Amino acid sequence: MSKSKKKKLPFVYQPIGFALSWVSGAVAGLAFKQAWKAMRHEDDAPTALDQERGWGEILLAAAVQGAIFAVVRTAVDRTGAKAIARSTGVWPVADDKDGKEGKD
Repeated sequence: MSKSKKKKLPFVYQPIGFALSWVSGAVAGLAFKQAWKAMRHEDDAPTALDQERGWGEILLAAAVQGAIFAVVRTAVDRTGAKAIARSTGVWPVADDKDGKEGKD
């Protein structure tokens, strides 16, 4: 692939990356609801402004939600990038350090 196409691919990947991020957020939300239900046998997790819940429970819910979100988002982003790389032969996101493409 020519250098001009390699430089343009990250811009083409942006809408795909946006869609993947949106999907990963939705999947992570569903996964968190199921995890919380399995852990605490409650349908709703506490929020920061839930007056009847203590600090420990609220922070536990936030930590679990953050961990699940990070894992799901990373898995979806990585899978999407590898699929683009397999189909085009170019890693879809330029490396931030010196403009070179990532490797895997």
